[in-house]
Formats: sequence, C-alpha cells, structure tokens
Amino acid sequence: MNQTLFDKVWDSHVVHKINNGPDVLFIDRHMVHEVTSPVAFLGLKKRNINVLFPEKTFATADHNTPTKNQHLPVKDPLSAKQLKALEENSKIHGISFWGLGHEKNGIVHVVGPEYGITLPGATIVCGDSHTSTHGAFGAIAFGIGTSEVEMVLSTQCIMQPKAKKMRITINGKLSKGVTPKDVALFIISELTTSGATGYFVEYAGNVFEEMSMEGRMTVCNLSIEMGARGGMIAPDHKTFEYIKNREFSPKGKDWTKAMNYWSTLKSDKDALFDKELLFDGDKIQPMITYGTNPGMGISISNGIPNAENQEGGVKTFRKSLQYMNYNEGESMLGKKIDFVFLGSCTNGRIEDFRAFTEIVKGKKKSPNVTAWLVPGSHRVEEAIKNEGLLTILEDAGFELREPGCSACLAMNDDKIPAGKYAVSTSNRNFEGRQGPGSRTLLASPLVAAAAAITGTITDPRTFY
Repeated sequence: MNQTLFDKVWDSHVVHKINNGPDVLFIDRHMVHEVTSPVAFLGLKKRNINVLFPEKTFATADHNTPTKNQHLPVKDPLSAKQLKALEENSKIHGISFWGLGHEKNGIVHVVGPEYGITLPGATIVCGDSHTSTHGAFGAIAFGIGTSEVEMVLSTQCIMQPKAKKMRITINGKLSKGVTPKDVALFIISELTTSGATGYFVEYAGNVFEEMSMEGRMTVCNLSIEMGARGGMIAPDHKTFEYIKNREFSPKGKDWTKAMNYWSTLKSDKDALFDKELLFDGDKIQPMITYGTNPGMGISISNGIPNAENQEGGVKTFRKSLQYMNYNEGESMLGKKIDFVFLGSCTNGRIEDFRAFTEIVKGKKKSPNVTAWLVPGSHRVEEAIKNEGLLTILEDAGFELREPGCSACLAMNDDKIPAGKYAVSTSNRNFEGRQGPGSRTLLASPLVAAAAAITGTITDPRTFY
C-alpha cells in the first residue's frame, strides 16, 4: 500500500498497537527545558526510577532565562529554582545539559537542529508546543505535557493516537519581500486556528522545496497555530547538506546507512491524505496580524475585515478588536507601534537576522521604538558578529541581547508594557502573551525591520 511520509515514520516507530486505543510510539529524541521538566523529574524520584536512555535526552535552559547579564545570578526566585532543578536533574540522570553560559545554550528548537540532534525520520518530543519545528527535517515532532515528559523519560515511549493526514501544497513564485513567515501566516489565516485540528500536515510544492532549512523550520514551527499536531517537509539535498558533519549527526558508514534510509522518506506517488489543500504562492503578500490569535492575519496592504462570518462569531471578533483598540475596515499601514521583537524559535535564526539587517542597513531606528533583538542560540549570536551584521545593527541604533525565548512568552524580564504595541516575529499573539495588557502584531523579520525604522506598520517592499 502506498504510504505518506507521516505513515512511513510513524509506523516504523510503533512498539505496540492498543485495540481501539492509542499506539505506543518509540521516541528517538527527547528535549527538555527548565519549565515543563521539574515535576516530571520529581515523579521519577517518587517512583525511584531512572531515565531509561539518558543519551537520547538533551536539556537546555531557554524559557525563563534573562537575555541580559546572563553571567549574573538570575534574580527571579522561581526562574532561578527551575534552572537549578534542571541542572541538578540532568546531572543525576547523566543527561547532556546546556545551561546559561554554556556555548551550546539556546532555544531548544534552535539548538536541536544546529547540533544534528534533529534528524530525518526521527520521532522527537519536548514539553513545548512548538516542537513541530523539527518536522522541517522530515521528522515526526510534537509537543507533550508534563506527565508525558515523565513517561518518555522513564520508558522512551509515549502513548499517542495516530493523527489524520493533511497535505498543503503551494506552488508558484513568491514575490520580493514575502518570507516563509508570511507563507505560514497566510495558511493560518486561510485555515483559522482550528482548521488543522486532528491532523499532521505535510507541506509540499515548489514554494517549500525552494525554502532554506531555516525557512522550513519557521513554517513547521507555526503548524501548531492552525491546530495541527505537527508539520513535516520531506527531506532533500538541502536537508542532508544542513545536517552533514554536525556534532550528533551520523558519521562514516553510519552516514551512508542513514542516507539510504532518509532517501526513502517521501510520500509515495499515490499515497492518500485525509485532506488536501492547494494555494497559489504568487498571491501571498507580506502578512501581519491585527487581533488576538494567529489566524487573525491579513496581507499588510489590506484593511481589517468586517466581523461578519469571522471565526468565533461577531461578538468574539469585536472583543478582540476592542482589546487591540482597532476598528473594522481600518488599514494596518501607518499604525503606530512601540516595540519590535526579533527572535524566538520561530524567527531567531541567522537567516532572520540577515533579513532584518538587509532592511535597516544605512538607516536609523525610530527613537519611539524599543527593539529587542534576541538570537536563538550562541551559535546564531556568533554568526551575527562574524558576518558583520552586529556592526550594521549597532550603527542603525540597535542592541543585540543574549540568547533565550525572551519576549515570545514573557516568562522573563522581557515583557511588553500594558497597552503598548509590539511587532513580533514570534508565534502567538494571545491577550497578554508578551506581558499583561500587551498588544502583539505577528510579522516577518522584514516587516519588523520596516516598523523599527519608521515607528509604524510599513510595507517592507517600499524599501526595495
């Protein structure tokens, strides 16, 4: 029987099938961080059991870490306690631990691919919803809850129902100024935040084939924002070149063996999907959100839509606009903003900083804008410096912070003040997501850069 990419990876990892129940799935890579792991490790301690395969588990500190003065003690007592617990638990169980100050430290979904932990055909889980990022490599990757973290630590398996399969195909040529982030926000605006619920999504078509690995990671990262369990892109020569010779990737004969398997990881020609969607890449423009969920997005040159026939109904839609202090029919262009955030597991990679720098080069940051530029890892931070991007950014009035999740979820000091508008390259714009009362506008690094220069929502294509 012809199989989808998802079928091939999933079925090869099923340890046991439960009649009329979930599958018991073997997990190749388990990534943990300081927020969702302490209770799981405590569960192991109470049951007097150890981590089964510590060499398959990797720990990094990222969610509530400061992005300035990381060499100093963490001030917030809860954050400090969680960071210390991760360090101690990793030591007890022999898990690789990359804490603050470690050269490999960074956002979990950035460092995983950087060091070859993320591989095609693997199953990858983490106590974080945006684990779907790793699907860019042809892996099955999804977020899990704290009780499931404990389950994987102790058994290296997880019980999961097999998701339905959706394929989203986009062909055509993307216009200048349209990035992978725009493609993802476009898809979410079309499907809504619940349109892919119950599905694992495979992205296909020349638009995704022509994306860099960083771009593919951005798209898969945002799969969860349309309700999907995860997203995948079939591995190809770009994938293999990206992971070749990385620290944890196979070497020598193991590489040859892996390549023989990885080359089979694509959906068969006549494989059946439960749902197929097709979009025209030529019609996608730079995107921006205007409301309080990632599905409330529009092309940057369009006006805010009317409430009728919107997801969640008229009352909910207007409540969202009231929170944002926007009105139906208004143009987003020219609206004042206060903060710009470049970073997160969605857009905190070197390609994102290159794109941002391309816009701001030779210009000056608006004096009314506070900008937080946060690399996703120390490796990204070093590349920014080595490529000369930091000099350009500093000349334009920007400051580079230290790696971490930062303002994406405001579990640290990087919080947007109440009532202020932030153009953010992160993944969620829920009420208070970036700080109590904050107002978030999701966008690409190009749109963020244009806003940082002008102080208002600006079409980045005007800079070309």
